[in-house]
Amino acid sequence: MTAQDPPPEHPRPHPARTIGYLIPSFVLRLLQFILIVVGGTLGTATLIIWIGFPILLAVTGFIRWSGDLERRWARRMLGTPLGPVERLPLDGQPMTRRWLTRLSDPTTWRDLAYLMVAFPLSIVELPIALASIVLLPMAIWVTPWLGWLHGNLALSLLGPNRTKKLEKKAEHLQASRARGVDAAEAERRRIERDLHDGAQQRLVAVAMSLGRAKSKFDHDPNAVRDLIDEAHSDAKLAVSELRDLARGIYPAVLGDRGLDAALSAQAAKSPIPVDVHVDVEPRPPAAVETTAYFIVGETLTNIAKHSGATEATVKVWRSDTHVITEITDNGHGGAEVRPGGGLAGLADRAATIDGVITVVSPVGGPTVIRADLPCQW
Repeated sequence: MTAQDPPPEHPRPHPARTIGYLIPSFVLRLLQFILIVVGGTLGTATLIIWIGFPILLAVTGFIRWSGDLERRWARRMLGTPLGPVERLPLDGQPMTRRWLTRLSDPTTWRDLAYLMVAFPLSIVELPIALASIVLLPMAIWVTPWLGWLHGNLALSLLGPNRTKKLEKKAEHLQASRARGVDAAEAERRRIERDLHDGAQQRLVAVAMSLGRAKSKFDHDPNAVRDLIDEAHSDAKLAVSELRDLARGIYPAVLGDRGLDAALSAQAAKSPIPVDVHVDVEPRPPAAVETTAYFIVGETLTNIAKHSGATEATVKVWRSDTHVITEITDNGHGGAEVRPGGGLAGLADRAATIDGVITVVSPVGGPTVIRADLPCQW
């Protein structure tokens, strides 16, 4: 379950699924190529006697149907994140108008481009897939990369167009900004509440003790000494609470020594054993470090309170564009992102920098909480 839709990824598919995709695809694409080329040629040649219109209408319909079939086929076998695409509506239109609408739809031409490119590629892919059935090294090393490349081709031509991608990104950024504002407001209220209930009350007590000491200064020196001792004690407690509050805003160890030391300090305070692995050199920006730090801290607190786990692992590493933080525990699982819950709070915190939280927690465990935090190195 994910708190937000993660960015599209296309991992290398399993060799067996890739072979099962490439071999039948050759037959399918051969039929598609023949029907499209023959139908398109015949329809164009007979346009002058009007027979070509229904033929070309059928060809464009077949192109669209084949494009949708390829999306489902690539998604199922290669794991390519291809979903249904939006097309121009055709309902209630006469035949000629339907054909013109299909021709004016950019998705139709992108489907056609993929189908025309995929057939010659399948001629090359078929012998490699057949050889992979016999040659194990080829099946392990070559075939998954071939499937990955083909999946990326399908994603570029059959996926949403640039306008749709930009609209989706804008919607995601707008939602992230709104959640970030909410998270910042919640953090402000927490700091205000902690100040009011903690340090502010201590300082009021200090002021009251000093006022009473002032009133008794001339006629009761012993009482003045006790009141000053009490004010001194309250002042030290207020300083300690302010220090804890400041540490909750931005821990000093994180700024001085980085994520490795800061997360190790968190793990040392956990009531269950926590194994920490951090590899993010060079250091990411402060906003990314702070977000990762608090996500780990809040997750470890939730694990200790609710998971029933006996051990946990924290891994932080970098990719070209993200800092990835992954927390795993061996508890009873069943964690879900619920509105107002702890995991939703983690997602809101990640959203302040356009990050994404992913939660995988089957009943019986283990639970894996992953944060993908965008980062420019």
